[in-house]
Amino acid sequence: MVDADQISVSDLYKMHLSSRHSVQQSTSQGDGVRQRHGDICRVPVPHHLFLNLKSFTYNTIGEDSDIFFSLYDLREGKHISEKFMVRLNKNGGPKNPEKVDRLCALFTDLSNKDMKRDLYIVAQVIRTGESPLNVSRRMLLNDSKKGPPQVHYRRPYGCAALAMSDVLQTIAELKEEKDFVLKVYTCNNENEWHQIHENIIRKPSTKYTAPSTNYGLIISLQLLRGEMEQIRRENPMVFNRTVAITRKLGFPDVIMPGDIRNDLYLTLERGDFERGGKSVQKNIEVTVYVLYADGEILKDCISLGSGEPNISEYHSFVLYHNNSPRWNEVIKVPIPIDRFRGSHLRFEFRHCSTKDKGEKKLFGFAFTPLMREDGTTLSDESHELYVYKCDENTTFSNHALYLGLPCCKDDFNSCPNVPSSLVFQRSAKETLWISTQLSSTKLTQNVDLLALLKWKAHPDRVLDILGRLRHVSGEEIVKFLQDILDTLFSILDDNTDKYGPLVFQSLTSTQRAKEVFIINLLRDSKYYHFRPVMDTYIQRHFAGALAYKELIRCLKWYMDRSAEVVRQDHIQEAMRALEYLFKFIMQSRILYSRATCGMEEDQFRGSIQELFQSIRFVLSLDSRNSETLIFTQAALLNSFPAIFDELLQMFTVQEVAEFVRGTLGSMPSTVHIGQSMDVVKLQSIARTVDSRLFSFPESRRILLPVVLHHIHLHLRQQKELLICSGILSSIFSIIKTSSLESSVQEEVEMMVESLLDVLLQTLLTIMSKSQSQEVGEYVSCLLSLLRQMSDIHFQRLLDNFQSKEELKEFLLKIFCVFRNLMKLSIFPRDWNVMRLLTSNIIVTTVQYLSPALHKNFTDTDFDFKVWNSYFSLAVLYINQPSLQLETLTPAKRKKVLDKYGDMRVMMAYELFSMWQNLAHSLSTAFSAKATLISTGENKIHFIPGMIGPFLGVTLVPQNEVRNIMIPIFHDMMDWEQHKNGNFKQASP
Repeated sequence: MVDADQISVSDLYKMHLSSRHSVQQSTSQGDGVRQRHGDICRVPVPHHLFLNLKSFTYNTIGEDSDIFFSLYDLREGKHISEKFMVRLNKNGGPKNPEKVDRLCALFTDLSNKDMKRDLYIVAQVIRTGESPLNVSRRMLLNDSKKGPPQVHYRRPYGCAALAMSDVLQTIAELKEEKDFVLKVYTCNNENEWHQIHENIIRKPSTKYTAPSTNYGLIISLQLLRGEMEQIRRENPMVFNRTVAITRKLGFPDVIMPGDIRNDLYLTLERGDFERGGKSVQKNIEVTVYVLYADGEILKDCISLGSGEPNISEYHSFVLYHNNSPRWNEVIKVPIPIDRFRGSHLRFEFRHCSTKDKGEKKLFGFAFTPLMREDGTTLSDESHELYVYKCDENTTFSNHALYLGLPCCKDDFNSCPNVPSSLVFQRSAKETLWISTQLSSTKLTQNVDLLALLKWKAHPDRVLDILGRLRHVSGEEIVKFLQDILDTLFSILDDNTDKYGPLVFQSLTSTQRAKEVFIINLLRDSKYYHFRPVMDTYIQRHFAGALAYKELIRCLKWYMDRSAEVVRQDHIQEAMRALEYLFKFIMQSRILYSRATCGMEEDQFRGSIQELFQSIRFVLSLDSRNSETLIFTQAALLNSFPAIFDELLQMFTVQEVAEFVRGTLGSMPSTVHIGQSMDVVKLQSIARTVDSRLFSFPESRRILLPVVLHHIHLHLRQQKELLICSGILSSIFSIIKTSSLESSVQEEVEMMVESLLDVLLQTLLTIMSKSQSQEVGEYVSCLLSLLRQMSDIHFQRLLDNFQSKEELKEFLLKIFCVFRNLMKLSIFPRDWNVMRLLTSNIIVTTVQYLSPALHKNFTDTDFDFKVWNSYFSLAVLYINQPSLQLETLTPAKRKKVLDKYGDMRVMMAYELFSMWQNLAHSLSTAFSAKATLISTGENKIHFIPGMIGPFLGVTLVPQNEVRNIMIPIFHDMMDWEQHKNGNFKQASP
């Protein structure tokens, strides 16, 4: 339940408005105060899918098996996660007894976009055992010890798929695991194995065989949400089961500084091989090794899936009698960064015989380096590799014998003169296709980015290297954000005079159209969520203690040129980057101050003062005839409020407020500089009001006058009314929450002097227009101001009128606004809280203004117009439907009476008192006939005009109101009798 006493009328209005449009939106706003422009950008909260394999009840395999779980996007036709691997024995239990009840995985870092994909959980079952023929022979021999020695192969068995669209909605509402059963289907034709999951999902039944029973995989799923540390803390039971962390293929939405990753995902796609003189096709197995530059096989650098230890060699599954096998199997190669350069992958091809010996015979190989000669990594794409002939006697002891050979067509084109008399001859009709995807925060596939990161190797080419940075994609920049920034500031430290402007340009802007550099890249909605990454870098990793000097110098130079140059694209980009430039400047100065115990403090403060002089200079320029200059000023104003918090790190609240006041004060006062510029100017003021700086009383005292000045100008011209009302709403919200502070009384007085009259005039204007959307906004603003006014404020207001004519105009305006407020039904009937609060403010205001009306407009200064306006207002007020408490339930009636009393009675007493104040009583008036006639005539003006309205008041079903009004009718008849000798006009 909202407590109307604790929030401003403007906030209460917005809460009612919000609830009217959307109940969900209203509840999400909490206290109803509108969101501040200065809110911090939040990191998108990731989702994590917890999977627990409870049992595999398909017991007809009779061999050990490996199950691979992954997330598959049907729409894009690709896996989006690594694989979770489970090894089971022939009985269906964990091969490792320690993993009983611990076959769990957590698929991490799923974004909101991922949750909207057409996702499936795919489970592929690979069995490990002998070839089918060898098994048959052993069964015929009926003796497991006879026959050839057992040679194990990995063979495809079955697949299962579970649609996540309905599952995610179900488990998102639960706080515990939910069980699901996945049927395992077998492939009718092994040649279709690479796409069996798609066949199952699309349901073409001829491609696979359904199980004869309901046996299959039983899994439980649970959806978790939050950062990993939070998930670990809130779900200890999940992580106590040694859950296998299973990451996305590629990067999550946000890569935080310090998140080091170097994973190469290798997909063994397909191959084309010759029969080699055999009558039947081969049973081909591929073995993959990762080798270092010296030929050493890197140990434990291959992962088939999370949940199992890394291995040193990978063996593909074998497709029976197939010279064109399609595996489509993904493995992860987590190579240490320091071993990536010089390493290569070797693929060995073996024919797995089904004869008695059961041998695996080597017949060929392929290879590929992981890095090109220019230092970039293997590109993320499909690669067609050459196959070289060899036999089972080949030992590969001298890897240099093949590393000099071309590994693919592109490699061959770079070295066409390969001698024919080589140890290994290429098999022209055989080919292997693989694809790779690198997820690395330290290695890049972009040669221009690599040149920047390795700039010290070619210091003479720095100017060219910085120029080529513009060719690096946004994806690469955010991926290597920390390294790029470290490099740029390292170059700046190396030679500030020579490289300073170029580094500044690299941080902010480029001369090429539609390209933005590092800081402004984060303004793009695609990369906006990387802002916290930049913030973390600046706070924890940035080390440029001297950078602030050059950044200030360059920024000032850009601003000072804004009056001279015709093209200002680069200046505008620098203005848009203002927030992060100031973040770097302030953090750099903090680092310098720590290192030097505060040396050069005066120089720093002086440079900031000079920078703000340049800012004021840009804004003070006459831009009416220059669209380019307007864009520059707009870019500056848009960015300006974002620097306040940064300045507060090094300057006091009052000092920053003075900076801001001087800047806002330098803007042209005219509202004719163009509508778009007016909007930008007011938006900048709005964000200033919504900033943390404005929440401090000592800064608000400095800033409020200039803010009110600009709002007053726009209201006088009836320009940008909605934006102005939003600014006022924010100010009233802050003042209401700061009511206990002594400075608030002074602030309210400033607002009364600057705004009350123009608010009334604005309301009269917009109330005359039908269906004006600004009416509710400005009514709530007026009520907010009146509610904050104390008796001292009202007294000073009334004392400040220079003449009775000015006071009369004011009273007529405010009474007219109040009457319109009731006649036009500004607020819907069901807004009970808002309507009651409005009535309370009106009657309180009338109580403050009534003495001024009596004092200044009775006797010889009597003014019928203002008195009539007053009486009409009182009649309308008492008859308001929202005040007729008799229509409410007893409980609601008691609640209203406890909070406000019966406001009809309060206004009735005011009406009676003011009627009496129109003249002296008759007993005292007889002593002077002239006075009698004069004072009596004042009441006569309202007879019979007000008789009907006053009678209407007596129809209100409230006895006290009737008792108050009856003497007024008696008085009317008395005055009519004395004037006309009868009371025919005063008779009903």
